[in-house]
Amino acid sequence: MSAIALQYPSLPRLTPVTRRGRLARGLVVLSLTVVLGAGFAMKAGAGVSVHNAPASYITVVVAPGETLWSIASAAAGRGDVRAMVDEIMSINSLSVPDVAAGQALRVPA
Repeated sequence: MSAIALQYPSLPRLTPVTRRGRLARGLVVLSLTVVLGAGFAMKAGAGVSVHNAPASYITVVVAPGETLWSIASAAAGRGDVRAMVDEIMSINSLSVPDVAAGQALRVPA
């Protein structure tokens, strides 16, 4: 009987990775990380505004004894009163939450 000898092709010899190759590999990994991170952030809703700007406003005249908090709590209903105070201040360009009797304020409807 004769023996069959199998010959495997010789594998190419691997060369060590150069500094330029390591830099290129690092940049590819970094760019893929940034792209994947941005994709996950978009899916998670990062950067999305919590409240939508209402389409209409009503004008409220401040009565004697009323405060911005009382006006905001009436306008917010069951919502967050602090957010409504901030929104009313922003809409009316108020730097402080002080209001005077007779002052007209725009309030989200």
